Order: sequence, then C-alpha cells, then structure tokens
Amino acid sequence: MTTVREVFLAEAAKRILIVDGAFGTEIQSWKLSEEDYAGSLGLARDQKGNNDILALTKPEVPEFIHRAYFAAGADIAETNTFSANRISQADYAAEHLVHEINVESARLARRVADEFVARDGRPRFVAGAIGPTNKTLSLSPDVDDPGFREIDWDELVDVYRAQAEALVEGGADFILVETIFDTLNAKAGIMAVRQVEQALGRDVPIMLSMTLTDLSGRNLSGHTVEAFWHAVRHAKPLTVGLNCSFGATQLRPHVRTLSAIADCPIMVYPNAGLPNELGEYDETPGETAGFVHEWAEHGQVNVLGGCCGSTPAHIAAIARKVATLAPRQLPSPPVVTRLAGLEPFEMAA
Repeated sequence: MTTVREVFLAEAAKRILIVDGAFGTEIQSWKLSEEDYAGSLGLARDQKGNNDILALTKPEVPEFIHRAYFAAGADIAETNTFSANRISQADYAAEHLVHEINVESARLARRVADEFVARDGRPRFVAGAIGPTNKTLSLSPDVDDPGFREIDWDELVDVYRAQAEALVEGGADFILVETIFDTLNAKAGIMAVRQVEQALGRDVPIMLSMTLTDLSGRNLSGHTVEAFWHAVRHAKPLTVGLNCSFGATQLRPHVRTLSAIADCPIMVYPNAGLPNELGEYDETPGETAGFVHEWAEHGQVNVLGGCCGSTPAHIAAIARKVATLAPRQLPSPPVVTRLAGLEPFEMAA
C-alpha cells in the first residue's frame, strides 16, 4: 500500500508543488463581528480575533478560503489551526475546545481537498498546522532571572501532542510545525509527533518551517539556518523550510543556504513583502510570483506558497509562474558528523 509520504514525494519529484496562502488576513477581509466568532458557545471571554474558533462557529468562512486557494492552484491546504493549542486558546477561555477545533478544522480542509481530487484526480494534501505558541523553552521572559521558564519540556510536548492527535484524527496527512522561532520548541513538536506515531503504529510525516527574526538569518533562539537544519535533520522531515517574518527578497540568501544542505524537499512561503506603516501588505501577486520564481529558476525549492498578506491571487500567480519549471533536485551530502550550537559544526572525517 502506498503511503501518503510516498505519494507526496512522487508528486514533488514531478513538479514544484503549491501550498496555500495566508488565513488570518483573508479572515480579516470578512469583517466578522463578535457574534460571528462567539456563536452559541457561551464562552466566558470575547472571541473576536480567535480565528481558530471559526471551525465551530462559522465554518463557512475557512471552507470558502480553502476552496479559493485550491481553485487558485494549491496542492496543499494548511488547516486553520495556527493557535489551536491549550496555551493560546486559554486567552479566550476556550482551551477545553482544543480537540474539537482541531478535528473539525482538519475535517473541513480534508473535505474540500477531496472535492478537488474528485474533479481532476490530482492529489491534494492537508497539512495540520501547529503554530509556535507564545512560550519559549530556550529563553527566559524575565531579564532578572535568566534561568526562569514559563513552560517546561514535558508540558509543551503534551500541548503539541494533543493538537497533533486531533489534527490526524480529523484527516490531516502531515503535521506542519511552522513559524518556528525557538529550535527547542521545534524539538518538542518533533517529540510530540513521534509519540502520536507510536500510539497509532504508523508514519505521521512532519513538516518543519523556521522563521527568522532578523536579516542575519537567525531565529529568536539564535540559531542560523544551517544550525537549525543540523538540529532537526534526525526527524527526517517531509519538508523543511522558511515562512513569515520577511518577504521573498529578504529570504533569498537563506533559501539558497538551506537548499544546498537539506536532503529533503524545501518548502518556502514568504510574506507578501514587508508591512507598510499601517501594517498592511502592498506586494502585488505579480511581484511576489516574480521574486519566488527566481528560486524556482535556480532549482532551490520544491514547494512554494505565501504567508502573511498573501491571497488566492498571489497563490494563483505563483502557480502560473513556476508551472513549467523543474523542482529542486535533492542533494546527497557526504556522511560526516554535523552538530549545532547557535552555529553549525561539522566534524572532519
């Protein structure tokens, strides 16, 4: 029996795959009211801005967005679950609904994906999206107490596992741990997915996507792109890549670096440029498509899409621009010992 990992890798070997674009900014365009968000759940706090809860209170909104992205040419839908974890949902007094939110979000994306498969037979995939939470294992939030942590390893693994289990139950093909600002948090996500695999007795592919905090190419925990890859390669991710923080022009050198060393597919989904003084994104679909086309033209990417500010029009433009280009060929780095502190370290044979 062919596994979903095998199907994905077979498709990625044929062409550059397309992942969808932003959800938050698309939801904002609906100008939903508190009543739209809250529905009849009767929660103790206001829900406006809790995009994840819409799977339960107004599912037609994420469904419409998924359909628009697939119609634009996306091969992969990310579930609308970036903040659907106990930590983030506690801000809305909705932590007891985490399982239900994730299951329903994955079911919704799965249903729309399957509709499009039925139309043309082309495989469509659902990536269960797991955001970083607002807690970090590597850094103290208290400058006077550098050893303090708001959360410990076991708790964060449990938070990630609860979300991953629900996403897989709802029909997600992969777990996408995205917008990784802390490499240790990513390792907790990897552990959580490994626990889900063990409980299910089958492979649950994991995608990892790092976000940079400055143009030097480091995340918040201080790791370079190379160091991050050395720290997570053992997980044998389905894809590794970069998202958010910057537009495509700022990510260019870091995409090139990662492409040269990672022996798995590269997935990159940048913001639609940098936000203006009003926090809005002005980069047009044609501009974004032109920028990411450079990566594709140089054989540096396998999956492309968009993050903050991107729209179905951006995804359609990207899909058209790279349709005839070959996907990146995976390198075969020599086998040596590679370690990572904040910088990569390679031990000579």
